[in-house]
Amino acid sequence: MEYKETLLMPKTKFEMRGKLPSKEPGFQKRWKEQNIYEKMLKKREGCEPFVLHDGPPYANGDIHLGHALNKILKDVIIRSKFMDGYKVPYIPGWDTHGLPIETAIQKLGHNRKEMELADFRKLCYNYAMEQVEKQKAGFLSLGVVGDYDHPYITLTKEFEAHQIEIFGKMAMNGLIYKGLKPVYWSPSSETALAEAEIEYKDVKSPTIFVKFPVKDGKGILDTDTSFVIWTTTPWTIPANLAICLNKDYTYALVNSEKGKLIVLEELVDALWEKFGLQEKQLLKTFKGSELEMITCQHPLYDRESLIILGDHVTADAGTGCVHTAPGFGADDFFVGQKYGLPAYCNVDEHGCMMSDAGEWLAGQYVDDANKTVTQKLDEIGALLKLEFITHSYPHDWRTKKPIIFRATTQWFASIDKIRDQLLEEIDNVDWIPKWGQQRMHNMIADRGDWCISRQRAWGVPIPIFYAEDDTPIMDQTVFDHVAGLFKEFGSNIWFEKEAKDLLPEGYTHPGSPNGVFRKETDTMDVWFDSGSSHTGAMVERGLGYPADLYFEGSDQYRGWFNSSLIIGTAVHGHSPYKQVLSHGFVMDGKGVKMSKSQWNAVAPGEITKKYGADILRLWAASVDYQADCSMSDEILKQISENYRKVRNTFRFLLANIDGENDFTKADLVDVNTLPALDKYMLIMLADVCEKVKKAYGEYRFADVTSMLTNLMTNEFSAYYLDYTKDILYIEKKDSNRRRQVQTVLYYAVDTLVRLWAPILTHTAEEVNDFFHTEEESVHLGAFPVVPIFENADEIKEKVARLMLIRADVFKALEEARAEKIIGKSLEAHVMINVNDEDRALIEEYCGNKFNQWLIVSRVSFSVDELKAYEVCQIAVEKCEGKVCPRCWNITELNAEDGLCERCAAVLE
Repeated sequence: MEYKETLLMPKTKFEMRGKLPSKEPGFQKRWKEQNIYEKMLKKREGCEPFVLHDGPPYANGDIHLGHALNKILKDVIIRSKFMDGYKVPYIPGWDTHGLPIETAIQKLGHNRKEMELADFRKLCYNYAMEQVEKQKAGFLSLGVVGDYDHPYITLTKEFEAHQIEIFGKMAMNGLIYKGLKPVYWSPSSETALAEAEIEYKDVKSPTIFVKFPVKDGKGILDTDTSFVIWTTTPWTIPANLAICLNKDYTYALVNSEKGKLIVLEELVDALWEKFGLQEKQLLKTFKGSELEMITCQHPLYDRESLIILGDHVTADAGTGCVHTAPGFGADDFFVGQKYGLPAYCNVDEHGCMMSDAGEWLAGQYVDDANKTVTQKLDEIGALLKLEFITHSYPHDWRTKKPIIFRATTQWFASIDKIRDQLLEEIDNVDWIPKWGQQRMHNMIADRGDWCISRQRAWGVPIPIFYAEDDTPIMDQTVFDHVAGLFKEFGSNIWFEKEAKDLLPEGYTHPGSPNGVFRKETDTMDVWFDSGSSHTGAMVERGLGYPADLYFEGSDQYRGWFNSSLIIGTAVHGHSPYKQVLSHGFVMDGKGVKMSKSQWNAVAPGEITKKYGADILRLWAASVDYQADCSMSDEILKQISENYRKVRNTFRFLLANIDGENDFTKADLVDVNTLPALDKYMLIMLADVCEKVKKAYGEYRFADVTSMLTNLMTNEFSAYYLDYTKDILYIEKKDSNRRRQVQTVLYYAVDTLVRLWAPILTHTAEEVNDFFHTEEESVHLGAFPVVPIFENADEIKEKVARLMLIRADVFKALEEARAEKIIGKSLEAHVMINVNDEDRALIEEYCGNKFNQWLIVSRVSFSVDELKAYEVCQIAVEKCEGKVCPRCWNITELNAEDGLCERCAAVLE
């Protein structure tokens, strides 16, 4: 007889190898056919909703790993909240206006300046929609769930109409105005930029120190005296209108071989050394306030430069005399306003000097003008020093080229009027990580009014008409009418019709006695688009306000979190989110940020084709995502190995409760009748289950994956499944003891597949196909309820003691193996000396199966002095007797054919 044939070996069609790249598309197709998202909503009808509002990715190009990290973790949140009993409506979104799409269309050979604007915009629209479909396919390949058939897209008629309504409400509340101010200006993009569109890079800049001779010293200074200014932007010297001092600082009048110079007293020694001056005679000192309203002669032009006072002047760099060009800097502009100085701007939208800068300079780009201005100052003897410094300078985040500050007439959203309310709202939000609160507070506290106008073609037009006297028309009737037009025809109508055809029929205005109107040509900042999505998507689709959660990358504190907070508070009176969670950037194996421009970005599609989406999902859920996280081949191999352990444990569990031929729900044993060691496994399962549910609720996904992996590999694979093989394989198929163990395995699969489902979506569904946790899909189920035992703490305490004894035995067995006393552990006879209390504990929990629990053939209790270990004394010898050909245990009593008594009884 082949005894091997009599063993109840594990059987399952659940494959050892995941073959995820070939299997996952099938599951995704099934979920689409099942309408799994709609069924999730229906199943939780009437339950408390949890709304995660999707920050819209920009619709341009394939998805990258940053997208994948974001969408996967959002999906984990949505699925875990669903399994925790919430209704989870999730509407994915796309941001679709702005420069990158304009640039893409022009790269395809379409020149926006040589065609009708409305036609160019139609090309942009079609391109954006193609990009949305491409990215949608990329997201769905990650195994995500949501209303992808009905996403919100910022170019749709309904969304644009809501945006106009929001603009109108803010305008009527006095929060929108037109003004002349220095703004971030990108010559490379030919448009104003918002703070969120700026990134800083180190650049090498010329630094010049220049003499401005006194023209009218007001009886305090002679005309043979010069103020010394300092700047890193020599191209702004032609726009100088003033020199700013600090009223409280002490300034020194010092004689030198270059004439009498005025600088900050505390900087005299350092500056004289820098200028290479030998003569240094202190003539007099003045408070800054004493020198106010003195005038200097501009060294390059026939005009004056006024001495003014400002608190922004510091002593940490320069000379203490700040070159002031109100057309090219915020501080300069605001201090200039106090003195009635104009925001003089002599640089055009291309970043080139204009004709009023003089023939010698006109037409030069600002970087070239730096050199020309410096040379001219040197020629006339006004230059004291030229040097170069490396410093952080703002760049256009799209073109990666330097920007300038330039005074232009733009539309602004007032921050000042609602700043206190915004700061109060920030304090009412739950920020994760906690530092997000301070970061957001500082950004709102320090930011100026928001420049919302852009000189672009592809965007939502600013819905303003001008009367004949150039008055901007702020009229609720007009805003409502435009919103209605956009809802019916889309925003392109603004560029297809004349102003009179866009106004309400018969509209009149005091500023237009002849009934002539013109329309604004600027479009809105794209951050105004996405920043109004809480209304255009959430409120519009019945999801309410505010959202439970906003979750995006940490760069969105200055972007989407920021613009959404401003618009939401301005329109609805409070923040659009209750909780904000942020994640870091994805780095390569060397710690460099992954980006297309760096050529180090791995496409998610490459990973899913090679490893599978579940590997990518496991990576996203395993990393410390709140900080920057790394991705490399080595990391993927490590994640794949972790996945293999999880999968193989599932496979072993399923193989020992083969639902087709062995064990079904009807075979479950009453858990209260289980032996204590089996109850212990259910207690461990219940403990981990509660901790995992809590970790999901707190977005601690790395804790989820580590707790579940440790439970499966340490508690089940390495411990319980190891010693219970002797029961599962050897005992009668329907024996009570075997059914007891299978009951534990059943609860383990039922619990673990549900706890893993939000992360390993495809694998959990595959397990469900074999185990039938849920009839249609594991993703329509809920988190498990594991049996609870009243004496759980007592069982844990006693098993913890037993585990100490087991650890000693395993150490002794390892030593015996090293000394060649035994080979396999079943060859061992363990003699053990334990105290009476431990002996009683072993008897209570293991009975006569202590050897089975230790996976040895025989255990004898001894009172002799044996080798001492941590908690007991142990000796190991080779077990004498005959090896049972069926179970491989060594026994002294043998039945027919050498079988042990147990195996003989099983085979009767």
